[in-house]
Amino acid sequence: MDKNTKIYVAGHRGLVGSAIWNNLKQKGYTRLVGRTHAELDLLDVAAVRRFFDEEQPEAVILAAAHVGGIWANLHQRADFIWQNLQIQQNVIGESYRHGVKKLVFLGSTCIYPREAPQPIKEEALLTSPLEYTNEPYAIAKIAGLKMCESFNLQYGTNYIAVMPTNLYGPNDNFHLENSHVLPAMVRKIHLAHCLSEGNWEAVRHDLNLRPVEGVDGSAADAEILEVLAHYGIAPGVVTLWGTGTPLREFLWSEEMADATVFVMEHVDFADTYAPGSQEVRNCHINIGTGKEITIRRLAELIAGTVGFKGEIRWDASKPDGTLRKLTDVSKLHALGWHHTIEIEEGVRRMYDWYLGR
Repeated sequence: MDKNTKIYVAGHRGLVGSAIWNNLKQKGYTRLVGRTHAELDLLDVAAVRRFFDEEQPEAVILAAAHVGGIWANLHQRADFIWQNLQIQQNVIGESYRHGVKKLVFLGSTCIYPREAPQPIKEEALLTSPLEYTNEPYAIAKIAGLKMCESFNLQYGTNYIAVMPTNLYGPNDNFHLENSHVLPAMVRKIHLAHCLSEGNWEAVRHDLNLRPVEGVDGSAADAEILEVLAHYGIAPGVVTLWGTGTPLREFLWSEEMADATVFVMEHVDFADTYAPGSQEVRNCHINIGTGKEITIRRLAELIAGTVGFKGEIRWDASKPDGTLRKLTDVSKLHALGWHHTIEIEEGVRRMYDWYLGR
């Protein structure tokens, strides 16, 4: 693509969108367009249409989504399917109406069946039941990738769907209940460490940046201890969800951004399926490392990075989610992209970023 291509990054303030925005800037793209949620509600079909009418983007990266961890997926099932379907319908539909030349849609590897053979190939899609805890979100993302596939087949568009594994990095969501597993553990272990060290200045700084249930750093010690205890955080002790036995794959968000821009620059729809196929399907691309770690080992890695020497407990009454979810990234490798940041370095970078906020 030409560096003067006008690119709309939907969700440019989020974990992945902000990394994609920075990656595009570093690569010399000069006409980037982004809107905050306050400036453009992607659930509003009329507002999205006006935006496309006014801006006329030539390329679109759809990184905007309603996302969350196990608790949020379990308790906000309607929001996860409705909001994501609506966002996709509006952005992909208006991209077609306005003649967008290239679109990259970001999904998630939760689209795959709970008991898919490991590592998971793109062909595993829709072969058996989904994981119950995130089924509504997964169905929405499957619909998004099928929209891209179907527009390409019927209208000759060039829309590529990529399915990233679990992501983490700068600008992540560190909410103690609604965030994904890695950032939630980073914050919980950090706070338990600060409490065990008696570092109330650091605890109050953390709560001023991210209040918990309305409690910020100005609250009394007892009130802070009470609200943190509700989330399993106490001096020298942290309690985490599940058994710690599930295996997970993690990708640094800035690497996901690089993979996304690589796909936009170098991959066309015709590159995503075998030539001469009678049935064109499963054209999406897994984005990941092809490596995995247990949740328990991840917690120990974070504790070591933070310096936490206290006790890590596991609440087996809470759900584990999918027991294993490792992606097969051979398609991505064949297209020419490989990751470089391993989990040990990524956790260190994540914690350094967190401390710098």
